[in-house]
Amino acid sequence: MKEEKNIFTAFILNLIFSVFEFFGGIYTGSVAVISDSVHDLGDALSIGLSYFLEKKSRKQPDEKYTYGYLRYSLLGGLITTLILIQGSVIVIINAGLRLVYPKEINYEGMIIFAVIGLIVNAAGAFVTHGGSSLNQRAVNLHMLEDVSGWAVVLIGAVIMKFTKITVLDPLMSIGVAVFILYNSIKSFKKIIEVFLEKTPHNLECENIRKEILEINGVINVHHMHIWSMDGVNNYATMHIVTSNDFKVIKKEVKEKLYQYDIHHATLELEDENEECLSKECKTKDDKCSHCHHHHH
Repeated sequence: MKEEKNIFTAFILNLIFSVFEFFGGIYTGSVAVISDSVHDLGDALSIGLSYFLEKKSRKQPDEKYTYGYLRYSLLGGLITTLILIQGSVIVIINAGLRLVYPKEINYEGMIIFAVIGLIVNAAGAFVTHGGSSLNQRAVNLHMLEDVSGWAVVLIGAVIMKFTKITVLDPLMSIGVAVFILYNSIKSFKKIIEVFLEKTPHNLECENIRKEILEINGVINVHHMHIWSMDGVNNYATMHIVTSNDFKVIKKEVKEKLYQYDIHHATLELEDENEECLSKECKTKDDKCSHCHHHHH
């Protein structure tokens, strides 16, 4: 519940602020502030969407979504990062135009807005900080991005006020946008990997297999699949050939997987004299026990 509340707070802060900022941009004549307000409005909308999807992701599994709704949270993160990437590109283009066609700016107004912007977004960054879900992390990235943006605007406005070097305005925008772009692409890649069911980056299939093989009575482990539902909850399925009591083996394997933060495991236990019926398994040796992806 906490994550939802945090995202909702960030949404309200951003929404109120972007409207206020838009008029501020018109008042100061700084296109940087206006384009920022449009970007912030986009932020607010995508954060609102994240809030809605984070809420939905809390629903219990049902007949339609037997795994539950965890991936809805991921979807929020995906849309948020895409909006961020697009926003950054727009800012870079606008700033580039500003380099070619400089304009007159009201520095005092810019300084006032930068200070207010800094406070509002710092509050948003603070409430969304330290979330475990990739969705909340994406929202936090938004907020941090806005904080750094305003910090740069503030410093730049002060320098420009005294030096009158207007070229700083667009240069700062570009600097911040490139930083956001880099982080957003990294975040996007992480989310896509979860959607494509890549083995979670902190887990090594091979190591886990070796550890399971060390359990007394385990002869072979194959068809091992490990994936993550949402970047936090990990799942695994595997076939285990054993000569021991199935109940004992099952308990020991699940305990082992639990240490790796795999709380949902489906194990198929096979007797040592039994042939694996799965189509993927053409051989009786270990060729089929590499890390496959799990197909639902």
